[in-house]
Amino acid sequence: MAIDSATIQRVTAQLYERSLKKIPDDTRAALQRAEAVESGATGKHTLKIMLQSADAAQQGDELVCTDVGIPVYSIKIGTRVQFDGPVREAVTRGFADLVQHIDPPILKMVTNPLTHARSYAGKDMPLISFDVIDDADYIEIVCAPKAMGTGRWEAIDAFVYPTLEQIEKFVIDTVLRAGSQPCLPIVVGVGIGGTFDYAAKLAKESVLRPFGRTNPEPILAAMEKRLLDAINAMGFGPMGTGGDASAMAVHIDYAASHGFVPVAVSFNCWINRRTAARIYNDGRVEDLNW
Repeated sequence: MAIDSATIQRVTAQLYERSLKKIPDDTRAALQRAEAVESGATGKHTLKIMLQSADAAQQGDELVCTDVGIPVYSIKIGTRVQFDGPVREAVTRGFADLVQHIDPPILKMVTNPLTHARSYAGKDMPLISFDVIDDADYIEIVCAPKAMGTGRWEAIDAFVYPTLEQIEKFVIDTVLRAGSQPCLPIVVGVGIGGTFDYAAKLAKESVLRPFGRTNPEPILAAMEKRLLDAINAMGFGPMGTGGDASAMAVHIDYAASHGFVPVAVSFNCWINRRTAARIYNDGRVEDLNW
């Protein structure tokens, strides 16, 4: 059998809508843990409101936030997959169909960077990155809409043989510059090494890592803990109201590189929008429940 375009169109649209109306289960649990230990009265109350807001959106089939972001997908294609019809076009049609039928309606967030005209469509939209999975008979689709709060404050820079301290300082400086703007508590993804574009890819993928997975690199596992502790000691707190919960997680990945070492920092807001599914050659759709 082959994966048909209609299934890709339907699944990608469903992933986008779900990302707008339900926060991931691990994210809700992280917010609950943060509320339980938050020492600031205002921050504690803010976390409670955020949880209530997320629950109300899910129960009422409403949007968690009106800034629905722009459509961003990562698709990994198994080398044993066969297609019956176009893939990129199917994702584009899926988003267009969502725009027409989603209730409540979504705002025009796709913006032409040259004219600032806003629409539901634009050059290269939806943004899609592709990769391969050896010997797999499925495609894995991750949907992670990108909104203003986090997208505005992400950063990348290149260093020459940096120390771990220099890398950590760059991450901390990026978080400090962002302040409360990314809608705290955030998830921080860091990509180290490779090339300019590859470091950004690593950061983007790291920010989407489900909570609770220990980094297999001991150096990075220790760095993640140090950075998370440092960010939460800044005192920004939930939505900038002050307190202990400025970040839920810091996730880091790396790639070998030259003497030049790019470092990229990516953010996800407290909603932590990320949904994923697999479509198999036999037509089965598996919800990865991110």
